[in-house]
Amino acid sequence: MIFVKNGPLKGCVTVPGDKSISHRAVMFGALANGTTEITNFLHGADCLSTIRCFRQLGIEINNQASSDTVTILGKGLYGLRKPDQTLDVGNSGTTMRLISGILCGQDFAVTLTGDESIRRRPMGRIIAPLKQMGADIESAMSNHCAPLLINCTADKMSNLNDMLTGIRYQSPVASAQVKSCILLAGLYAEGETSVTEPYISRNHTELMLSQFGAAIRTKGNTVTILPGPYLEGRKISVPGDISSAAYFIAAGLMVPNSEVLIKNVGINPTRDGMLKVCKQMGADLTLDNIRDDGGEPVADIVVRHSELKGIEIGGDIIPTLIDEIPMISILACFAKGKTVIKDASELKVKESNRIDVMVENLTKMGADITATEDGMIINGGKPLHGATIESKLDHRIAMSFAVAALMAEGDTEILNAECVDISYPNFYTDLKKLYQSH
Repeated sequence: MIFVKNGPLKGCVTVPGDKSISHRAVMFGALANGTTEITNFLHGADCLSTIRCFRQLGIEINNQASSDTVTILGKGLYGLRKPDQTLDVGNSGTTMRLISGILCGQDFAVTLTGDESIRRRPMGRIIAPLKQMGADIESAMSNHCAPLLINCTADKMSNLNDMLTGIRYQSPVASAQVKSCILLAGLYAEGETSVTEPYISRNHTELMLSQFGAAIRTKGNTVTILPGPYLEGRKISVPGDISSAAYFIAAGLMVPNSEVLIKNVGINPTRDGMLKVCKQMGADLTLDNIRDDGGEPVADIVVRHSELKGIEIGGDIIPTLIDEIPMISILACFAKGKTVIKDASELKVKESNRIDVMVENLTKMGADITATEDGMIINGGKPLHGATIESKLDHRIAMSFAVAALMAEGDTEILNAECVDISYPNFYTDLKKLYQSH
């Protein structure tokens, strides 16, 4: 797909529902008793993988492509049934890691796999704590990656409740997927389960499980859950995904004479690092109509073209903007001075090695950028030119470079650009509307 320099961007955009929240709403609705209705659900490929897996586990889910509402008829914590075949999560790391915690508490065996990218991503980080809880979980290839074999000896167990034991887990990484996996296994454990992180990761699991009726508490960087709650179906309104909004925020700041309104965006403080970084860089960015929607803070975001300056980004802000770093690294190319991104080694184990991919592609476009062990150093102010971009089938890479192309001289070709379907199927259409609306 070819992209060219364009702008200014003017107008209003509403981004799709939050991917993290959409995943969790399906999972927790399946484990609840009664009906859960999800509005503004994200119909991206990853979230559809979660729906497909829970249907295979015997949950009735009403999901029509023409509607953003999904209805789930939950069967309670122990209402899942053994699937007829291997569960395939596609490209979804969230589905893989969170559903593993749930499946370790069931009384049937299951094999869990995904696409080629998923089969390379690290699953040892959930296997180790689940094993500490007494779970029967193995990497089929003994390489700490999927496929995962869960409860392969389930038929030999006479009492499922003896299977898991609550633990106090000190996580070496700040990862909402790891934390959520352990907390979900904790629903089936004897005694309480707690997870302590080096920094606080996104807390959608804690907020939503509490709304469904789980006994869960947070103190500092530690979250604790009690087992065996009665979860009750409820209505969930999914806010717009701030990770999807990030591309329009950056485009509005970068492209001269732009002014963009992004409506109904989740601004959860464990996810709002993009907003804080932009402000530190000198962004003209305001939040309007701030409100609470089902426990999640939401706002409309107004951005205007701004003269930006380079900053240092690292430490406890990184988990709050980990998915936005590819876009931030491009934003830094148009800032005055040096931007240093550090403490972001987690980027190496996403859909692609995002450090290497961003550095390789931005270098092709003429940027002054260097990879480090845990991030990047970008010297801004060097003009970009078009190039052939390897997306590596990574949706966040493709969307970031579609925005970069708006400020690059010449043609920019993004290979496998359709991978944006994972999280934002209409991204290119929405972006084009903004620079053609005037």
